[in-house]
Amino acid sequence: MIEAQNISKQFDGFWALENVSCRIERGSIYGMVGSNGAGKSTLLRILSGIYRPNSGTVLLDGAPVYENPEAKAKIAFVPDALYFPAGATVARMMAMYRNFHASFDRARCEALCKELNLDLQKPIQTFSKGMKRQCATVLALCTDPEYILFDETFDGLDPVVRNYVKSLICKDVLDRGASAVITSHSLRELEDTCDQLTLLHRGGIVAQSEVQSLKTEHFKVQIAFPDAYDRTRFAGLPGIELLHFTKQGSVANLIVKGDRQAVAQALQELCPSVLDILPLSLEEVFTYEMETMGYAFNLS
Repeated sequence: MIEAQNISKQFDGFWALENVSCRIERGSIYGMVGSNGAGKSTLLRILSGIYRPNSGTVLLDGAPVYENPEAKAKIAFVPDALYFPAGATVARMMAMYRNFHASFDRARCEALCKELNLDLQKPIQTFSKGMKRQCATVLALCTDPEYILFDETFDGLDPVVRNYVKSLICKDVLDRGASAVITSHSLRELEDTCDQLTLLHRGGIVAQSEVQSLKTEHFKVQIAFPDAYDRTRFAGLPGIELLHFTKQGSVANLIVKGDRQAVAQALQELCPSVLDILPLSLEEVFTYEMETMGYAFNLS
């Protein structure tokens, strides 16, 4: 488990992170979403032991990460800005990884490169952005790490390759009990892959929850009554938290949080003439949750 407590990081007087806490359980896929500059990359570099926080602690399986080779040996980190030595080929990178990682699985790496049509002898400098990211991802996975940290790992990948890379990450988590942390600026990239999602904004975590809870506890309700009404009709209903209310004519659209059965029962008791309860996408869930907290920003 990786556990970060009250992490803050400053660069030249600018606080990139302030009082951030999170926990990544073993055998899970943890997603971090936020716009550019939200602090995702800085947090990953602190979790992987590259940066030292100004304050707070990061523990990996109970041990500090920063300046701890034993802890860092359990981690593979694929940054957003990739670097490969001049003239490097995939074959040379495999040899280099084998020298640094005794657990590096060359046979698996070769097989995955074949699946992705990555030429082992071609200079990586000539690869497209997406191919370079595929190469870095495959190399990291083949070190058999216990914790895999990906910064914008789906950026530049076409839909077919993106789904293939997602399946590789899920396979490592399921087969080896590894943990993965994936950042993205897009919720759509993460909602079908992650167990838990965290939203970062301006250097802080403003929301985090298990994906299953987000999907099963938030609903859009279309409701109508034959008489005049406003949002006060729904105030104080048991088991319902009203996040958003709009009304056009006699039909109102509600965004509510609660148990679906309890929501349906409470609304039925109001004797509406129309009642439909519909699912929300995770993007919609986060947007409405943030509105209630006074935030407004684009997650797409």
